Amino acid sequence: MNDLGNTQFFRVDAEPENGVKIILDAVYKALSEKGYNPVNQIVGYIMSGDPTYITSHNGARGLIMRVERDELVEEMLKEYIRSNHWK
Repeated sequence: MNDLGNTQFFRVDAEPENGVKIILDAVYKALSEKGYNPVNQIVGYIMSGDPTYITSHNGARGLIMRVERDELVEEMLKEYIRSNHWK
């Protein structure tokens, strides 16, 4: 039995580090295949939260909705920082 007088530590395993990256890649490809400008569409989705900015082609809309918008921004910023050797 746990000691209820002490604070318990609870740990949730996060999605694999590449999870957001994989989803962004799949969404980017789906948007490109349908002839959309992927950058504009993804920015529109992030800014508004409206999933209709993302095509349902290849399940892209369902994929992107699995990830919080702030996680998308965070992943893109991390990648930008890495690619510019700021870290």
